[in-house]
Amino acid sequence: MPDTAESIATTDTTPRLITIGETMMMLTPEYAEPLATARTVSLHPGGAESNVASHAAHLGIPSAWVSRVGDDVLGHRIRRSIADHGVDIRWVSCDSTAPTGVYFKDPGHGVLYYRRGSAASRMDPAAVAGVPLEDAAIVHLSGITPALSVSCAELVDAVFKRVALSRASLSFDVNYRPSLWPVGAAAPALRGLANRADIVFVGLDEANALWGCSTPDDVRTILPDPERLIVKDGDVGATEFSAGSQMFEPAIPTEVIEAVGAGDAFAAGYLSAALRDSSTRDRLRSGHERARLVLLSTSDFVAAPPPTESASRARKTPTERTD
Repeated sequence: MPDTAESIATTDTTPRLITIGETMMMLTPEYAEPLATARTVSLHPGGAESNVASHAAHLGIPSAWVSRVGDDVLGHRIRRSIADHGVDIRWVSCDSTAPTGVYFKDPGHGVLYYRRGSAASRMDPAAVAGVPLEDAAIVHLSGITPALSVSCAELVDAVFKRVALSRASLSFDVNYRPSLWPVGAAAPALRGLANRADIVFVGLDEANALWGCSTPDDVRTILPDPERLIVKDGDVGATEFSAGSQMFEPAIPTEVIEAVGAGDAFAAGYLSAALRDSSTRDRLRSGHERARLVLLSTSDFVAAPPPTESASRARKTPTERTD
């Protein structure tokens, strides 16, 4: 069933932010309870890069998401849902020979993935052949994509090479997922990609798992090449390294419902502020503010704070995770 023209967000101009990566259909309990006892669930698109594009679009940044989904009801629903957030989806194709991936959020117990053999895992450099990456201000990818398949790793390499020859900036979220590849393979691959990027996001916890880093300064030693390196330390805060300088911004105390997806929101808030030439502190604050919305919900995308938030019950945030 093809999408109608009205359901697809596109423009004639190149979006300022272009994101590339897999999005799956996410099933999550309607309330913050474990899957084992949940009686009702909701369906939402869930993917690191489309999350970033959706948050950025809501913040007023013209954004596009590039990917492949199955030519099935879930794939069409994902395309419509992301378009409804104001994201340009003209470069999202449908594959009639492979399914859309699916995953379940289990609040308090992590995530269950069913993505092997998905349409997105079949992406290769041809997926971006007609995408004007060079005309965007920022192109954003994550470390999830190169772990999906050999062809996806080739896609990521092709994007890095094209953006390096242009005026666009390459943004890369390390997003290490142990379920996709062992640390022995992931550590050198993700370190190499991060050091080729202009803007890098990485959690201190994943930097510790990958490279044995204990402090943000340790991470900078491992990743000296990015123009801007943002190290997130969960309930502590985030540190940006840039042009020989270093700035820390504390996290916002938050009553956490679910942490999955907050890292994507942080990246979107940060990048949106960067595209407006905001100061370092404002970039970091924008990231924390956006992440906080997701931490207050079981959804990966939240447009505004809940109406009855109780400040007296607030507590600090755990590590910000993405799916």
